[in-house]
Amino acid sequence: MVMKFHLITFITFTSTASLLSEIWQIKNQAEWEKNIQSSKGIIIQDNVVSPREKAGHFKTKLKKFKSKKFLQSLIINQSPLWQNWEEVPRVGPSNLKDAPVFLVKGPQDYWIFGRYGVPKPQKGQKPKTFHSEDAKLPGFDIPLKTTKHENQFDAPGGLEPGLGGYHAWQSRDMNNWVHHGCVTPGFARWVTTAEQVGGTTFIYYDFPNDQDPHLFLDEDLTDGKPGKNMGIALHDPSHGSDCAVIRDLKGSFHIIFEDWSPINARTHSWDSPLAGHAVSPNGISNFEIVEPAVDHRTKPTGETAEYLHPHWVKEDPKRFKTSIAKYQVHEPEQNAYGDWAALSIGGQYYLFCDFHPAHKPIRIGWFTSSSLDQPFEFCGEVGQGHPDPDIGFAEGKFYLITQTANDYISSGPWVEKVEARVGVDTTNNREIDQWTKWSEMKESYDYIKGFSKQIKKTPAKLNLADLPAGFGFQIEVKLNDSTSNASKPLIESLNLSFND
Repeated sequence: MVMKFHLITFITFTSTASLLSEIWQIKNQAEWEKNIQSSKGIIIQDNVVSPREKAGHFKTKLKKFKSKKFLQSLIINQSPLWQNWEEVPRVGPSNLKDAPVFLVKGPQDYWIFGRYGVPKPQKGQKPKTFHSEDAKLPGFDIPLKTTKHENQFDAPGGLEPGLGGYHAWQSRDMNNWVHHGCVTPGFARWVTTAEQVGGTTFIYYDFPNDQDPHLFLDEDLTDGKPGKNMGIALHDPSHGSDCAVIRDLKGSFHIIFEDWSPINARTHSWDSPLAGHAVSPNGISNFEIVEPAVDHRTKPTGETAEYLHPHWVKEDPKRFKTSIAKYQVHEPEQNAYGDWAALSIGGQYYLFCDFHPAHKPIRIGWFTSSSLDQPFEFCGEVGQGHPDPDIGFAEGKFYLITQTANDYISSGPWVEKVEARVGVDTTNNREIDQWTKWSEMKESYDYIKGFSKQIKKTPAKLNLADLPAGFGFQIEVKLNDSTSNASKPLIESLNLSFND
């Protein structure tokens, strides 16, 4: 596994003790340097505190007040970089082909869409004779049949004839998969993303390949038949859809799509330095193109060039009279991103994608932003090969599903291990009279009902209401990098709250 580590300088602010807000916050580089009294084995860089190697600790200066205050809580926030990924063997069905689309409807209701294939036997291995049998699986009250694929079963819909498009598999545990049959016909085989609203699944596809997001609405993923074809959802003037779709908490649909106008996409894994962004109230029509989500273009030369796309006229000759694409030449060589996937954790948005850096092989990359209305910043990269990734939350973990031989699992952006304690000066002698016990602190994540790609975050919080009132307060933190990957704890802020 290849993982590189990047730090982002986010826009931050600092507030000292305020009688109005009753919060003492340490958040940026200057405040960290100003407020740490002692430390060992830590580094302060790019507005965050982290262990220099595997472990470190620090203690803040005493925060003093003229009158007594009562503590309420300590909240610790880590950087949203999300480097905490572990490579695992492929998670989904072994016979799923092409770019996977991962959709989580809720707890123990996980779906993967892809084309139905037959794994090739290993060299020298003879095909085995197989006889399907009736089967039962926890969480499924429908008749199931065993298949020749390990941990895979056919539901009645999965026995219907395929149509050459994408199929649906469902799981209750991210281990056993039930095949429900096709969800799109052959002309809609370039499925890019899916969303869920109530009982309706929104399945987006390009037609022809790398052109204009189209949409199927499916109210029954188990019947082995496609839903209703709604046609074009977004008229994209730039080509190169391969989009992600995510609903914000107000219900609006956001499409993040490849904008090929500044690059020869054919020589960059059909990806681009520019990611367009469009918004619709219903996800079906009336998409409005807004400011780009990602813009890593280099300098335009003023020249225009052309390349040939192999699918446009071939797949849709009635609409396309040429397969020639034009683009604006840029220099120097550009990084390219595409095949987008989107997720939000506690209002922090993430975009995962193919990442084809200039002069290097393709791998996975990801970006983050605190708002869909703001540009996304690059976070990091992992793996190798052409991933076409998708992302979702299942079984208490985050799954980054790819079309390569490997997938990636994470416990979340929070990186272990972080322990903290808080002390109080009750006598106004500038010495701590009472400390809390050391407590491990950790964020937790959960579903938000009615949303597939919006995840609730409960911050790492230490309740301090049992401590006596005091004139001064101090925080001590231990950091331990317990992961086997390139991630480590990156403390972005401390927030100590109190009242009179």
